[in-house]
Amino acid sequence: MSEHTYYNQALHGPFETHDIGDLALEEGGTLRACTLAYSTHGTLNAARDNAILVPTWYSGTTKIMEQVYIGEGHALDPGKYFIIVVSQIGSGTSSSPHNTAAPFNASRFPKVRIGDDVRAQHRLLTEKFGITQLALVFGGSMGAQQTYEWAVRFPAMVKRAAPLAGTAKNKPNVFMMGEVIRNILTSDPAFDGGFYGDSARMHNALRQHAHFFTVIGWCHEFLHAEMWRALGFSSLEDFTTGFMEGYFLPMDPNDLLAMVWKWQRGDVSRHTGGDLAAALARITAKVTVMPIETDLIFPPEVCAVEAALVPGANLQVIKSRCGHLGLFAIEPDYMEQIDRHLRELLGTVV
Repeated sequence: MSEHTYYNQALHGPFETHDIGDLALEEGGTLRACTLAYSTHGTLNAARDNAILVPTWYSGTTKIMEQVYIGEGHALDPGKYFIIVVSQIGSGTSSSPHNTAAPFNASRFPKVRIGDDVRAQHRLLTEKFGITQLALVFGGSMGAQQTYEWAVRFPAMVKRAAPLAGTAKNKPNVFMMGEVIRNILTSDPAFDGGFYGDSARMHNALRQHAHFFTVIGWCHEFLHAEMWRALGFSSLEDFTTGFMEGYFLPMDPNDLLAMVWKWQRGDVSRHTGGDLAAALARITAKVTVMPIETDLIFPPEVCAVEAALVPGANLQVIKSRCGHLGLFAIEPDYMEQIDRHLRELLGTVV
């Protein structure tokens, strides 16, 4: 088990951890002493029916979701709801390659799927908090994958669901994007089969990883219109180094690889023998699907096809000039849209 100066309470807290015990994995093997990092906001009411679950996206922890989406004045208001944000397995704060003891550490960390995350979260909610119904599950990108998995796997428990900038079944373009990320991270000579020790030795690969997300995470309009100037950067190089490298450089490559692997394989249709329509037909929750209009990773037209398969789903395309990483909410009207759609969804009687 290695120490990592990035995944700490000072940067990502306050968060708590809960050991759910051994988790038998869909892919085979066991994640022993599976630990989930989570934060809570607000108070669970006596009826235990005001709980909202927020799973995290690739590279994110509970902190970024709290900073962007939760608070007084937002739809996710701790004054009204009990909001549980859970860092996905591999995120760096929950069980991850870098914080797991040998021999299951680093590249020997077991293969975890989106379904494993959701089963682990279910144990946390039911065993720790006694929650048996969720007023809403809301997540972006990989959090959207988990949102769909929740709605398909536990339909009676999920009253409302809002997948943002993500799909129920991973598409070939995103699988190949994951292959590019994997190749970037593993081809660095410092990788050493995943046993590189200090992740700072992997700075070349982590920088290339950041550059790749500069291209695919933002969109043409964001880069062409030099929207990064509004963030205080003087050039594209300044933005790429200061913002993108600054964000990804402190992270652990094995943790990123663990998340990429399950991102590539997110697919609720495995519950129904590969039939996506049959899987999404299981959903009984009120669903609002929210793609981002300029998203190059999960384009709105792809999300719309899935939304049409969910009974009664509402499709709301989020206007943005930022692409997928509009998720960071750097545009003033981004959160206005998210909050409006979530308030409407939460106000729907189920």
